[in-house]
Amino acid sequence: MENFENLGLKSELLKAIGDLGFETPSPIQEKVIPVILSKSEDLVALAQTGTGKTAAFGLPLLQMIDTNTNDVQVLVLSPTRELCMQIGSDMQKYSKYMKKAKVICVYGGTDIRKQIKEIKRGVHILVATPGRLCDLINRKAISVENIKWVVLDEADEMLNMGFKEDLNYILEYTPKERKTFLFSATMPREVERIAKNYLHGAEQISVGKKNQGADTVSHIYYQVRAKDCYEALHRIIDCKPDMYAIIFTRTRMDARDISRKLQKDGIDCDALHGDLSQAQRDDVMMQFRSKRLKVLVATDVAARGLDVDSLTHVINYNLPDDVESYTHRSGRTGRAGKEGISVAIINSREKGKVRRIEKNLNKKFEYKDVPNGEEVCSAQLNYYADKLYNTESKDTLEKYEQALFEKFDDLSKEDLIKKMMSYEFGKLLKKYSQVNDLNLSADDRTGNRNARDNSRFTLFQANVGRDDGLRAGDVMSLINQFAPRKGMDIGGIRIFENLTKFEVDVTGVADFVSYFKTAEYQGLPFVLTQLEEVFSREGEDRGSSRRGGRRDSSRGSRDGGRSYSSRGSRDGGRSYSSRGSRDGGRGSSRGARDGGRSDSRRSSSRDSNSRDRNYSGRDSYGSSRRSSGDSDRGDWKRKERSFDRKRN
Repeated sequence: MENFENLGLKSELLKAIGDLGFETPSPIQEKVIPVILSKSEDLVALAQTGTGKTAAFGLPLLQMIDTNTNDVQVLVLSPTRELCMQIGSDMQKYSKYMKKAKVICVYGGTDIRKQIKEIKRGVHILVATPGRLCDLINRKAISVENIKWVVLDEADEMLNMGFKEDLNYILEYTPKERKTFLFSATMPREVERIAKNYLHGAEQISVGKKNQGADTVSHIYYQVRAKDCYEALHRIIDCKPDMYAIIFTRTRMDARDISRKLQKDGIDCDALHGDLSQAQRDDVMMQFRSKRLKVLVATDVAARGLDVDSLTHVINYNLPDDVESYTHRSGRTGRAGKEGISVAIINSREKGKVRRIEKNLNKKFEYKDVPNGEEVCSAQLNYYADKLYNTESKDTLEKYEQALFEKFDDLSKEDLIKKMMSYEFGKLLKKYSQVNDLNLSADDRTGNRNARDNSRFTLFQANVGRDDGLRAGDVMSLINQFAPRKGMDIGGIRIFENLTKFEVDVTGVADFVSYFKTAEYQGLPFVLTQLEEVFSREGEDRGSSRRGGRRDSSRGSRDGGRSYSSRGSRDGGRSYSSRGSRDGGRGSSRGARDGGRSDSRRSSSRDSNSRDRNYSGRDSYGSSRRSSGDSDRGDWKRKERSFDRKRN
């Protein structure tokens, strides 16, 4: 392996990285630094997060800048404020002995006037987020016309976050003869398109295969029922007392709710999401970096570019919908050659998603059982015992020793240990003394429908159907609103013209129907009846969908009923099957797992045509809208049914 001296770096840079403890270059640094120093070609470099990409482009660019002018010569674009600050900090450390080199970071969430003043004093390397740089260009506060080198760092994430137009706008202002270096962990089509449009004759360097995860990260998953996901998460954390982790959620609401629950359960954690101000984000990150927080709960967008070393785990409370996002998540751990673990907590319907990720990453996920109470208590007690055993005695304790020895003189060693552990872990031992087994049976895990115990579900019939505008999301909403407890398992849902049948696990609930006496759907009484029959899983009803889990589409069964397969949200939240934005925008989430509300609905022409023609669509809250060309027949039928129901 090369050393940094052989890569052609000047003495000031070698001295600075020596102070930082750099000894030998990483594979990406060894390949990229000579290419940039040659000044010959554009570059596309693919490498996982945490492999040393900042030094790979930062060191050679610092060597090539002309510090005798005050023009911006290097532009580094990054997707987030955190990554922007991290890159800027690293570049300043590398230029420690280059007294004239000026590195400035500009990003949103801070006073733009201060940033403009800094720019006017002169800058050689500008590290920026796309949105803030566009603002500065529009204000004519900065000129990018003399830029010689442009770096697109985490290019895939910039495109995922919607910066495509900003990138095009910025690159159009830069000189055509500039050199462009694109760095990315994955290579989706949009990144290839950017490379094709703005890079010329680019050399491609790859450390590992495209879209492949890091070799230092092992991947495991736990499979439980949807309603048990939080309890599984809690046990996993309790069973790893030395865990230092980021928990990823799909929405900011999930991040807030899970963080609050963990805090209530005595775990040092906080949430990082888009609703926080920059000062709040900085405070959370300061506590997490200093390890005063054991766990950080974050959305994908909020966690981009976090400069956190030595993470032991990354936990996917919600698996992302695309492999690239999973690659970025898992890349938060296993950095700088250290081992890391990426954990996925999934329900029965997400097994296929795990398999797809396995196939794309060419990595095998290992199944593990959720720890039981005895395993959690054993892990906690042994961790505390090890800390106690390895603690060095303090000299300042000497004057108190005799009194302490006399106080415990009548206790044996065994009795003293028992009392210490009982005092320290009494609540934990009591909590985990009798807990349920959260693990699914082998048949449930593998999706063996014939072997699955369907007896736990009870079938109910409601007097409202498709002609009334009812959809699967409305059924789940009503169940979550009127059921005696949140997070009840919902099985199959079939919506017919004038009635609806659905399954609910009512174990431990007496007279489930009685809770719906006051339930209404758009002014119609929602009357429930318990049925003795069960949904057929074979034969003529093969069109019906499987029990449990969320579905984005429905299949009609042969008897004309619309068949949905949708499990309620993880903790009583509404789950309506629409996909959404990565950070919890309304109308954009697949259904918050922990009390989040996903309001977005689909109103495709196919759906509206398959129902009574009197409906033109649905608004985002489930109310019906009438088209201007409707006939009166649908109104008459609906009013007649409403009158009959109320009369009966």
